[in-house]
Amino acid sequence: MVAVVVVVAAAGLLRWRRPAWYWLTFGALVATVRVLFRYASVMEACGLTVPPSRWRLALARMTNRPAPESRPPRILRLRPTRTGLVLRLKLQPGQDAFDVAAATDRLRHSFGVYGVTSRELRSGVVEVRMTGYDVLQRVQMPAPAETRPMRIPVALREDGAVHYRDYRAVPHGLTLGATESGKSVYQRNLVAGLAPHHVALVGIDCKQGVELFPLARRFSALADNPDTALDLLEALVGHMEEVYQLIRAEQRISVAVPDAEIAADIWDLREDLRPVPVVVLVDEVAELALFASKEEEKRRDRIITALVRLAQLGRAAGIYLEICGQRFGSELGKGITMLRAQLTGRTAHRVNDETSANMAFGDVSPDAVLAAIQIPTDTPGVAVTGDSTGGWARIRAPHTTLREAVNICNKHADRTPDVPALAAFRPALAPLPQARVPLSKTAPATA
Repeated sequence: MVAVVVVVAAAGLLRWRRPAWYWLTFGALVATVRVLFRYASVMEACGLTVPPSRWRLALARMTNRPAPESRPPRILRLRPTRTGLVLRLKLQPGQDAFDVAAATDRLRHSFGVYGVTSRELRSGVVEVRMTGYDVLQRVQMPAPAETRPMRIPVALREDGAVHYRDYRAVPHGLTLGATESGKSVYQRNLVAGLAPHHVALVGIDCKQGVELFPLARRFSALADNPDTALDLLEALVGHMEEVYQLIRAEQRISVAVPDAEIAADIWDLREDLRPVPVVVLVDEVAELALFASKEEEKRRDRIITALVRLAQLGRAAGIYLEICGQRFGSELGKGITMLRAQLTGRTAHRVNDETSANMAFGDVSPDAVLAAIQIPTDTPGVAVTGDSTGGWARIRAPHTTLREAVNICNKHADRTPDVPALAAFRPALAPLPQARVPLSKTAPATA
């Protein structure tokens, strides 16, 4: 009896103080038993069963047996994870993946888990992911996170999966959010994730460089005012045209060349000929679009034109855009909505009004708009991410201080490539001191 009391008390304490530990020790087993025991009755209560087929009814009448019961989706696999359960279901004839998606909230209450999401894997097969606790309350990224070239882990999804920023799949992205909503932390995670990769980072920070210039050792080019930003963007357009000339010279299109050897972008070129990919991070894009005089208006039009050209044509040349701002809409002037249409990846942190959420997801998913405006103020870093397919999810990036991001950039400063077209914008920096700064949240005091 004493042992049982101790175990129950330990389980309760873990569930209160360390929900992840509770799930790994007790919660996963309890939830698995609960799902298997309640499965048939829950599916029937949620309207996820189909009546027996005619031949089964006829067979029951012929053999004088009771009528068979309604059939729920068949469980193909039940797999516990570090954050929940993954249930793979085979739908019965007449069922649709939308039926399961519409019942996720009822399944959450019935099975006693924190959250339930579903997605269709293939025709007739649906994956239901159940989350045992609030994984976004205290973000802990898994250690063996999968990485590939131009694909980095930046946040954790509400279903416990890792959210990746894949530039080859989604070349350009837009990040919105009010002040103190977590945009800067998300941007730091992007830079820290890209730092170990063979990629040139280009930054435009018109807030006098307070966000990006501390990370300058890993940047191939930086601009801290609209005038320098214009020159930098036009230099990028020139670099893009040179890359296209290289791709065209290496295409070798003829009747005798196999299709696999024909180059259409930089990733089809041989590795020794491939130009370094470029990621352009723009912090507070409104500073590039606002103007107060005729001269500033002309500069603004040239900046937006260069951004639109890079967004439309830059993917094949290996140039990718990350646009950040508090608002992004037609009030910023002509060309802005054209630019937004090219930004496939959308991420919205807490916003101050519904109009701002509509800027990010109004043309993608109305449900994502509702989710974005419901982000509470006491959870900085929580965001809603989506793309042009209409799918969306809540994410939260791990808290990365500016000191930690600077240390990571300094550690990989030797990987900063030299891009000849951007040499004039390379930040001039003093050499690093011999003593290495530890990766801690607080910088050590110096004499």
